[in-house]
Amino acid sequence: MTDLLSINELNDLALDLPRFEQALSEFAQKLHLELSQYHADHISLRCHQDSTAERWRQGLLQCGVLLSENIINGRVICLFDLTVPLQVGPWQIDCIELPYPGKKRYPHEGWEHVELVLAGDPATLYTRALEQLADEALLQPGISLKQSWPKSEDESLANPTLAVSDGQVTIKFHPHSIRDVVTNGRA
Repeated sequence: MTDLLSINELNDLALDLPRFEQALSEFAQKLHLELSQYHADHISLRCHQDSTAERWRQGLLQCGVLLSENIINGRVICLFDLTVPLQVGPWQIDCIELPYPGKKRYPHEGWEHVELVLAGDPATLYTRALEQLADEALLQPGISLKQSWPKSEDESLANPTLAVSDGQVTIKFHPHSIRDVVTNGRA
């Protein structure tokens, strides 16, 4: 079994992981979130060039299997099921989301966000997610919230998102795991 951190095509991601973990930890402290209290469903990357996405894809295929490939919001998004989970903060994460570049330019190429599951009714996700965050944390300069409902044609399970970001790192909340969303779409 090959570990993601030992694959040549993913060297830049191995080097970027400590930066991401530090930024995630600092952001969680600002939000008054105890990360170990949540289930991290998957972690996501961002890149600016198709060649980078292809290199990462080839590397991820060496340490996992392609779970899903769909077009969401006009761009290809791949999900990889890792053979050996990746240690990120308090979690062992075994699923990586690789979106191919879209129109938006991100400030950094590498690890960008983690997605947490708040199981429950999709209609109440936004309220339940906001309850996880301290009111004073949301009033800090540079903190943004974004509600969305990303979906591919193959997905039938409602999985809205509340994203909280400081521009460097993002934490997203969903009511369902990405595996459940992908599996439900195939049923």
